[in-house]
Amino acid sequence: MVQIGSGFKTKGVDRSLKALAALPANMKKHTRLFVIGQDDPKVFQLQSAALGLGDQVTFMKGRSDIPRFLLGADLLIHPAYNENTGTVLLEALVAGLPVLVSAVCGYAHYIAEADCGRVLDEPFDQVQLNRYLTDMLQDDAARGAWSRNGLAFADTADLYSMPQHAADVILAEHY
Repeated sequence: MVQIGSGFKTKGVDRSLKALAALPANMKKHTRLFVIGQDDPKVFQLQSAALGLGDQVTFMKGRSDIPRFLLGADLLIHPAYNENTGTVLLEALVAGLPVLVSAVCGYAHYIAEADCGRVLDEPFDQVQLNRYLTDMLQDDAARGAWSRNGLAFADTADLYSMPQHAADVILAEHY
């Protein structure tokens, strides 16, 4: 699994670690989480150790080879506490990477529309995150379908003009 984004607290890294720790033992020992972003990971490294996750979690600073991680992972986990947009969700969708995301992320609706992963209910429930993560990691066929759905959606949806559209809206409000 991969979780990408700066501001580990806001992005819900603590929630991801709890979900990883809650996996069934046979699944947990074969699952790794790569957390990538510009933040001090110390508190989350301590949480990871306290949860007994050992070498299963790797924290990395921001890097230029993010597409490699998107293409090499089985799942993007993004249970953010709040998120205006969540551009990484679209990056995962375009890469065909299934997504598990909290509903508060601005672009979470694209995951639902594309049927390329699961969107958690609001208010957030850790038990639901744990269950969805287990289900998504166990179901190879569903992950394959979510991957295909994401790629198909990326081919047909206008995902690439959104930054320009956002800028137009902001400028229209101020001028």
